[in-house]
Amino acid sequence: MALPKKIKKTLDLIPNKTGLARREQLLEDIQKDGTYLPKGIGHADLDRGMLDFVKNDLKTFMDGKVIPTVDIIITTQNWAQFTETWNFQDLDKNVKPPFVSTVRQPEVPYGTNPSLQYTIPNRKQFYYAKVPTWDGQRKGVDVYKIPQPIPVDITYNVKLFVNRMRSLNEFNKNVLQNFASRQAYTNIKGHYIPIILNNISDESVLDIDRRKYYIQNYEFTMLGFLMDEDEFEVSPGISRTLTMIEVPQLNKARKVNPQPENPNEFPVDLLFVDGNNELSEIFRYTADLIVEKDDNVETYSVYINNNYVGDKLTKIQINTNDLVRFVVTKDSPGESKIYTTAKLL
Repeated sequence: MALPKKIKKTLDLIPNKTGLARREQLLEDIQKDGTYLPKGIGHADLDRGMLDFVKNDLKTFMDGKVIPTVDIIITTQNWAQFTETWNFQDLDKNVKPPFVSTVRQPEVPYGTNPSLQYTIPNRKQFYYAKVPTWDGQRKGVDVYKIPQPIPVDITYNVKLFVNRMRSLNEFNKNVLQNFASRQAYTNIKGHYIPIILNNISDESVLDIDRRKYYIQNYEFTMLGFLMDEDEFEVSPGISRTLTMIEVPQLNKARKVNPQPENPNEFPVDLLFVDGNNELSEIFRYTADLIVEKDDNVETYSVYINNNYVGDKLTKIQINTNDLVRFVVTKDSPGESKIYTTAKLL
């Protein structure tokens, strides 16, 4: 698909993945080598990540061309040798800017990455993931363990050599835009490593007899970490468990206490408290309700499923789930009672 040459930076022709698609993309990046373990990171990987960050994220154009970048890490010890043998020179063996180089400080102290804490002493392995397995007969899992990464702080000096102030301003703008939020990130083997801008200084050499060129120094600190793949551990988990219970050989049965048989009839007392003249009950069985006697009751009416049945009945036939309602007229204020017996059918 062709792309236009002129396009605003805020307009994305290829939409960025978000949500589930973004998580799947990150998972694919982690599992490119066919393993569920994270990729190990060494000093060389951190140096390569810094070079890629300078080459890609700090890319600067001058006169329609990209300012070239020295694609090797230069240490402070061989910086003087490099300035004598670099390839960025003309026929008179003079410096031929523009170009960008990356110089690394040799010392690598213990890091200050805030995501890594002193939680696991003595390089102890800790749980990382469980991966399901299948051997053709049984299902199981493999337990993946890794040690806690070692944080390191590496200082890099990115030096810009140009002979135009306009190019210097353009590169400086790119740096400040990337570090507007104090830190930027570079992706190293699927891990996002923060980089902090510490200082910007000028190292330009003033020589009246020669053409002036500018040397701008940008000091960065990479808050990286080291992970040795040789320390990763994969062990099989428990795929099957067997529970054994030891019982005595002499087993004496316990005597069961006899229980009374279920009765075919049982009393059902209907209590009407003071101020209440009506009572409803749902019967979960089929029975004949026999009225034995009443107390403080002048008369009463019986309704089944809201249908009037009669007054002062002595025998009421009830089916399963019938709603029986009694409405009484009391002789005097107070409590009243109707004593009945339910005979199951």
